[in-house]
Formats: sequence, structure tokens, C-alpha cells
Amino acid sequence: MTVTPAVDESIIAVADRLIAAERTGVACSPVRDVLPPGDIAAAYAVQRVNVDRGLAAGRRIVGRKIGLTSPAVRRQLGVGQPDFGALFADMCVADGDEIPYGRLIAPRVEAEVALVLGADLPEPRLTVVDVLRATEFALPAIEVVDSRIANWDITIVDTVADNASCGLFVLGTTPVPLDRVDLRSAQMRLRRGEEVVSRGTGADCMGGPLNAAVWLAATLAAAGDPLRAGDVVLTGALGPVVAAAPGDVFETEISGLGSARTRFAPAPAEREQR
Repeated sequence: MTVTPAVDESIIAVADRLIAAERTGVACSPVRDVLPPGDIAAAYAVQRVNVDRGLAAGRRIVGRKIGLTSPAVRRQLGVGQPDFGALFADMCVADGDEIPYGRLIAPRVEAEVALVLGADLPEPRLTVVDVLRATEFALPAIEVVDSRIANWDITIVDTVADNASCGLFVLGTTPVPLDRVDLRSAQMRLRRGEEVVSRGTGADCMGGPLNAAVWLAATLAAAGDPLRAGDVVLTGALGPVVAAAPGDVFETEISGLGSARTRFAPAPAEREQR
């Protein structure tokens, strides 16, 4: 899969549009009107431009996320494979910490399994055994996805260009070796306050989180940008995504892995009333 076609003016224009939306907190119009229809390679080129800009500004990549692991969502967007985006260190929110009001534009929350690698995965022809051997431990995770595109009006081209709709992520803090948990049968519950708002199992993520990780590792290795020891891999949602509002508190529990929790700061007016 080619992810870095020649950078042209349209690629830069889209990258600029997305960066401006992130910087100002004002969502932009869809970018698919600028890029060639359905051109996923061009969308990844946009993503690469803004990732490189982040690196040049001193940000640090700590891993990758996998998106579109749900067959239903892929059918909706008319694609046959997942996508990926880069995770920066400044996207990581400590377990239980508050997400500042206005940090994101239109946040949505999903629960997933995070893998932390202990070895590189440089070969494009991989098996699940390779990923098992390379993974040091797993953690429960909350991914807070966000879209710089107004009203989440996205196609595959929009979300890929927008760094796979990356926002923030929260990791649990008790590492679990893979020989102590069956990720495929793991049960997930996501609560907003006391209400369970999303349920799922490991099998709901491409048949199992390890399958998603194999796809990502092989795709990145083939593109010459392989996963490395120490990388965090967010393997994809285990259940439906849930919109977040100011003041919401979310906690996920994944059997065999434990829990992760985050809260969204209330709006300033709400904070003053408390």
C-alpha cells in the first residue's frame, strides 16, 4: 500500500485546512472536495505532512491507532480495510485525569485494547505469532476520537487525512502479559456515569485485537515505517462509539485487563454554578 505519493498543492492545502481547524478549534468543511475522489493514498499523504509538521515542532510519536475495525462502519464508508493514524505523546491523558474544556472539537469515546510492544515488527509478512512474541503487555484503553471536519461529515478520505480522527487516549496502569488474558473473548463495558453506554467483546474488533495489530504491523512495515519496541498500539473499538459532553465521566472495564477512566471538564458556566 502506497501512503506517500508526491506532495502537491492540493495535499498542502488540505493539510493546512486541518491544522487550522485544530489550532482554532473551529471545524472545517470536508476535505474530500479538494482531493481526488476516493484517493486514500493522497489522504495518507496529507496525514504524513501534518505528522511531519508535528515532529518538526517537537512532538513525539509514541505509537499508532487503528480505526474502522468495525465491518459495519467500513461498509458505511465504502472501504474494505481499516485505517491508521499516529499517536503523539501529548495526546495521552493520565488515567482518571480531566480533559480540559475546549481541548477537542467534537469528542466521541470508545473503549479498546492497547498493546505495548517490546520488540520491533519490521517484516511485512507477519503472523499472529510474531505479534504475540513482540507484545510486552496489554492495557485497557479509552480512545477519545475527534474530527476536525464539521459535524463528523466524513468519508474514508476525510478521516485518513485527519490522522484517522485521532484525539486523545487514556491507558490503564496495570500491565497484563498476553499469556494471562484471552483478548478475543474479553468482555468490555463502557460507562458514562452509572449508565452502561457501550458493550462489546474482543471478537468485535476484526475477530480479535491481535488480528487488527497484525494488519497494522504488516501495513506499516510494507510502507517502510514499521512498529518499534515501546510503541503503543490502540487496536480498535470493542463496541459502539459514544458522543461526549462537558462534565461527562467515562470508565471502561475490560475483563482480564482492568479499567481506565477519564472525565471531561464542565463548561465554564457550569463550573461556576457548582
